[in-house]
Amino acid sequence: MGSAQTPAYQYVRTGSATDRGAQPQPGFALMGGGADLDEAFRFLCQRAGGGDFLVLRSHGNGEYNSYIQKLCPLNSVATIIIPSRAAADDPLVAAKIREASGIFIAGGDQANYIDFWMGTPVQAELNGAIARGVPIGGTSAGLAVLGEYAYSAQGDKPNDPNLDGKTAIADPFGPRITLVRGFLDIPVLKSIVTDTHFAKRNRMGRLLVFLARLNAANTAPSGVRFRGIGVEERAAVLLESDGRSTVVGHGDAYFVDIAKAAGVLVEGKALTFGPFAVQKVAPSHSFSVKEWHGDGTTYMLTVENGAIHSTQPGGAIY
Repeated sequence: MGSAQTPAYQYVRTGSATDRGAQPQPGFALMGGGADLDEAFRFLCQRAGGGDFLVLRSHGNGEYNSYIQKLCPLNSVATIIIPSRAAADDPLVAAKIREASGIFIAGGDQANYIDFWMGTPVQAELNGAIARGVPIGGTSAGLAVLGEYAYSAQGDKPNDPNLDGKTAIADPFGPRITLVRGFLDIPVLKSIVTDTHFAKRNRMGRLLVFLARLNAANTAPSGVRFRGIGVEERAAVLLESDGRSTVVGHGDAYFVDIAKAAGVLVEGKALTFGPFAVQKVAPSHSFSVKEWHGDGTTYMLTVENGAIHSTQPGGAIY
């Protein structure tokens, strides 16, 4: 008799070994990366209804379990590590996602999430959970895949440096500018691309490139406006399903609109495009994603031959 096959995934659980039924409430925690933010996890936990919370990642370990369990009154906290398409096809992985009353996608490399999970039961179950009103959040790479459009990082090679704004804006059609549509179906984030570690890693320029590329591709239905949300490290946008949100933590969030921008994108040439309307929202302040208006500072950015010009005092882009 042959031995049982070792599963391709890893499953680590703390708390009760038996699931408890819960009535989750929808909500989305858009975390910019860096040190974990207690307030964002509490937001997700409160909406999980005391049920069974699930962390998804492609590599790593179950270190989030004890951290979340200490913060939140939950029946259990578990982590599933899904490092391949074979793992993502395992029926037990799909079942665990289906049973979760709260979900968090950890940081790492979003290319793995797209390569390993897109087009598998993991993607289908995540979107099923969203449709049922299960709260979901992500940090860093986990935030990058929450919008309808995601920077997939599939063009990156091992040991490539951070794709910062300066690099992206020098050639909007460079091989590292890879965008994927529809990994997750979060209605309030339709036509939106999200970005992370924002000012810390100088990513404004690349978000402008993503929006210009989407505008040029003309992939959206008539009248749809492409928009971007950039979140700073140790900050989060806590978003309700009706579009109301609050910024929390220790950094700002940036809401970028391309509606009145225009320009010409040429392969191999630096970007010239604008103006982009930016609303910078500080912690404890609010923003409506549906109305695209909030309690923040508004300014314009224009890109000319790769140089970003700002209407803010001193020409600051952040």
